[in-house]
Amino acid sequence: MSGSRFLRHETFLSLVVLAEWLCFNSLGRGFGSLDNTYDIVRHSVEIGLLALAMTPVILTGGIDLSVGSVLGLCAILFGKLWRDGGLPPWLAGLCALGLGALAGGLNATLITRLRLPPLIVTLGTWSLFRGLAEAVTRGADTFTNFPPSFLFLGQERLAGVPAQAFPFLAVAALIWLLVHCTVFGRSFRAIGFAPEGARYAGIPVERRLMLVYVLAGLVAGMAAIIYTARVGQARADAGTGYELFAITAVVLGGTSIFGGTGSVHGTLLGVAALAVLSNGLVHAREPREAAGVLTGALLLLAVAGGTHLTKILARRRPQSQTDESKTA
Repeated sequence: MSGSRFLRHETFLSLVVLAEWLCFNSLGRGFGSLDNTYDIVRHSVEIGLLALAMTPVILTGGIDLSVGSVLGLCAILFGKLWRDGGLPPWLAGLCALGLGALAGGLNATLITRLRLPPLIVTLGTWSLFRGLAEAVTRGADTFTNFPPSFLFLGQERLAGVPAQAFPFLAVAALIWLLVHCTVFGRSFRAIGFAPEGARYAGIPVERRLMLVYVLAGLVAGMAAIIYTARVGQARADAGTGYELFAITAVVLGGTSIFGGTGSVHGTLLGVAALAVLSNGLVHAREPREAAGVLTGALLLLAVAGGTHLTKILARRRPQSQTDESKTA
């Protein structure tokens, strides 16, 4: 087996995650314990969900800056329907998922029908959805005292692991299959490389874009439910800044911000790198300001390292092809 197959961005990022783990395990007490590992999982699920949903969006050459605001708005709707509407948590949760899908549909409609840039559209809806959440709560109302059966999803363990890990793994598996094993996934890359070329090839570009943005909103609604269960309250500022962490994880995982290339497993590694870094700094008792600095440095390191490995592969391929032709 050729060693070049292992010189990939995901391999490099795996080594970065391992180096992070070993470093923080030597600096912070209890970092490598099983309880702390579960704590890392528990606190990274919401951003992980948003990053998974963002991967198909960025593969198509788009962006969704509104997912954090969608999370906050869906959390508020969930809390209000449960407390003031008297709905059971499962039904309020379904309504929150529906609102997330509608929010994603609004983004998709503005992008596909009006041909507006995704950056501008989602920047506008980022403010719109957050403003709606603030308006509903008047910036002060917080929904609390949820039943223990609902809080179990975010605060307890199932089969020994955090309960929210199971929906996260289910979403990760579904999006991985969608991106890597279906015609839809191949069309995402084609759209990201050249939208007009994809249209010429017969790909229904608008329908595909509608799918990825609705999916992003739907998953943001799920993240809102898990977030509310984890912190035990729903408030208007839920998910603030999460969209930036999600985008960072996707790009860190090797997905091109211009679209066309990337992988779901790379995104998962990006989420792991950010989660280990954030938790490790807490155990090492470093100031909060260090998190932003090191996150930026990690992103630059991983992207530069992955790019360098890609160049190495590009140089080796012609040589290997030359050797094969001589052998033949």
